[in-house]
Amino acid sequence: MIPISDNLRNRSQPIINYWLIGINIAIFLWELKLELSGELGYFVNSWGVIPAQINGAITNAIFFNSAAWIVVIWRLFSLPLAMFLHGSFSQILGNLLFLWVFGKTVENILGHGRYLGFYLIAGSLTGVVQIIAEPSLTVPLIGANGAIAAILGAYIMKFPKAKIDTILPLIIVYIPIELPAFVYIFWWFLQQMFYGIGSLNIPPVGVNQTSMFHWTQVLGLLIGAAFMRLKR
Repeated sequence: MIPISDNLRNRSQPIINYWLIGINIAIFLWELKLELSGELGYFVNSWGVIPAQINGAITNAIFFNSAAWIVVIWRLFSLPLAMFLHGSFSQILGNLLFLWVFGKTVENILGHGRYLGFYLIAGSLTGVVQIIAEPSLTVPLIGANGAIAAILGAYIMKFPKAKIDTILPLIIVYIPIELPAFVYIFWWFLQQMFYGIGSLNIPPVGVNQTSMFHWTQVLGLLIGAAFMRLKR
């Protein structure tokens, strides 16, 4: 299923949403350039979220060396930055497609500034949960999945019966249909299984190899739904 648009009218242009999509595309193109030059592994391991490194820095700062808090702050700064990195073509295409369809309406509800804050905070919170849940993980965690899940949760809390214009590909035939917004909760989790398609070569061990990946998406959905609930 490929979501195209919803049937809701927006009062203003989703400027922040356009910028988020543009920045994600630009950084992914930069990743492709780094992959060709063999520098992508260093780049992602420097700016991706690596729970073991963050927890090690926190332990060192608390018990051994207070100056290590500088390292902690630098590593925590990677939480929002890692949201703009993606490990495969399927991951960025899936994320940006959902961001395009659902993000513009959420931005229209929240306003530009609050929408940007919501996006960054929701994505960072899901990263914090992954750090707590798997403190010894040495594989970088990247992608805007948590933030997009939060946007989807907020959208469905506000407009559960909204109709989403959808294309259903059947080999070489494309059938246009309308689906209720809540159907995309299930499709969001299903498509996560295919995010390894078109993976970039990111040494030494790749990215996002964690058993908690899907559970943090549930958290993202709940964050978005709770935020929209409280906003009421």
